[in-house]
Amino acid sequence: MKIYKERKKEKDEICDEDTMESNSPPLGTSSFGKRHNKTHTLCRRCGRRSFHIQKSTCANCGYPAAKTRKFNWSEKAKRRKTTGTGRMRHLKEVHRRFKNGFQVGTPKGARGPESQ
Repeated sequence: MKIYKERKKEKDEICDEDTMESNSPPLGTSSFGKRHNKTHTLCRRCGRRSFHIQKSTCANCGYPAAKTRKFNWSEKAKRRKTTGTGRMRHLKEVHRRFKNGFQVGTPKGARGPESQ
């Protein structure tokens, strides 16, 4: 037991010397506490907080690039963003018109009684 205590005392002394000699700033929680600036802000196109201010590009959708950012290695991400996940204001109407052969003009009943 006496040998163990002596070794522990030597080890503590060595550790104290190491901490005294190092002049580098701490890398732990104290450093993280100083970070209070935001790197990302809201994106105008996708609305997520992914627009990198200094790079001025969105990490999510790739704005201001013309094409939306997507990769084939992420099937689930493609599924979340693809056509049909939103309102589809125009495409719903196009699909309905396609089923009826893209008819134009007023319907027959709305014209009134036909004169012969």
